[in-house]
Amino acid sequence: MNVGILAGGFGTRFADRVRLDGDLTVDLATGTVEHHNGVAPDWTVHLVDTGLHTGTGGRVRRLAERLAPDGTFLLTWGDGLSDVDLDALVAFHRAHGRRCTMTAVRPPARFGRLSLDGDRVTRFEEKPADGEGWVNGAFFVVEPEVADYVDDDTTMFEQEPLRRLAEDGELMAYRHDGFWQCMDTAHDHAVLERLWAAGAPWGGGTR
Repeated sequence: MNVGILAGGFGTRFADRVRLDGDLTVDLATGTVEHHNGVAPDWTVHLVDTGLHTGTGGRVRRLAERLAPDGTFLLTWGDGLSDVDLDALVAFHRAHGRRCTMTAVRPPARFGRLSLDGDRVTRFEEKPADGEGWVNGAFFVVEPEVADYVDDDTTMFEQEPLRRLAEDGELMAYRHDGFWQCMDTAHDHAVLERLWAAGAPWGGGTR
């Protein structure tokens, strides 16, 4: 199955904090991939130029049009880390027959939660286990027809297209109760660095 990864960000949030050292090098002229660990996986990477300032919706539409002959494909932003079961996610998507499945996750709570009666605190929970409730985990399974929900290149997929898919009954949620962590801020980066140093299972046994 094809996978689309939206990796066209400018990197402005981490430019002064993180130096990215990839595990592979892609020669843009020839398409040759050099694997630094000596392992050559049985998949192919295609770099698709979707435009420098194209919104996420425009990028998804161009990917959907390119991948339409192969049907269903996976989609992610690439700024989240999770142990979501992709086989189960795809099976869930195929079972319900809608156009888009979003992985729903519960992010770790960053603040204590208050319940109020007027100005009186009736309940306090310090960083509750259910976090912030269910949110978009940015691991999708989509049908090429989602391109119909994108108006133009400025459209952000996570805004109007997802709202319209939900209104049309074409958006389903696959609930994932396992590990999920975004890396949107320096704080998120520090959290993942600590998990890596502690021997997180998704580290693959290498450091």
